[in-house]
Amino acid sequence: MRNYNEFQKVKEETMRFMRGRYALDEMLGKHYENDCLRFRQGKKTIVAIVLHEDYYDFQIIFGKAEREKFEAQKNEFPQFIVDIYDKALTYPDGKWMLIRVDTMEAFEAVKKMILIKKRPNRKPFPKENALYGKCGHRCDLCIHFTGGTISEEFRKELEERLTRVYDNSDWSMRCSGCSTPGCYTNSCHQLKCAEEKGYADCVSCREYPCSRATVGYAEFGKKSILADDVKWGILPYVANQYGN
Repeated sequence: MRNYNEFQKVKEETMRFMRGRYALDEMLGKHYENDCLRFRQGKKTIVAIVLHEDYYDFQIIFGKAEREKFEAQKNEFPQFIVDIYDKALTYPDGKWMLIRVDTMEAFEAVKKMILIKKRPNRKPFPKENALYGKCGHRCDLCIHFTGGTISEEFRKELEERLTRVYDNSDWSMRCSGCSTPGCYTNSCHQLKCAEEKGYADCVSCREYPCSRATVGYAEFGKKSILADDVKWGILPYVANQYGN
């Protein structure tokens, strides 16, 4: 049970890191018989994640410059990462590594390797006029919000993006925001969860942020999603926008 709970944490933190820090297309493919998400900028794959039931395999390829950076920081990595690096074969296009990740220790090491591979490139949402719901979502960026922060023209664009992300075509529900007469709270599972635990909102809960405080995907699905669809179709609907 401990390993399962830790891997659940790994899945959540992987998504927060990859989607909150990077603007990359997520392209579904295969790694032998397993489903695999390749995170791409244009045609270049930055990292691939092979999806297993109880662990992830991260496939990372280091070119010459990246190998030099890694070797300069080698003593900062756990020994098992160093061993994988040393044993990995180097081909003309780089050193290929496949790293099993089912613990937070392994994930933190892989995060550092991804940062060597590519600097974060997702620009944060403007915060000047941000409106947050009790769940930590961005009301002002929400397709349902009626507070005048998005135009009807942009709402139609959001409908197209969210339909691609969630395979749902009905976005007619409207909400005027938390604590307003027009608040759509009757079916808000996030606030019901908070109330059951004795909190007025999600963000006050000691377990926040958690996978329940999200309407966006709680873990990576077997689906290709474009970087801009992640930005407008997922990030506004997750806890603290994954730090974005």
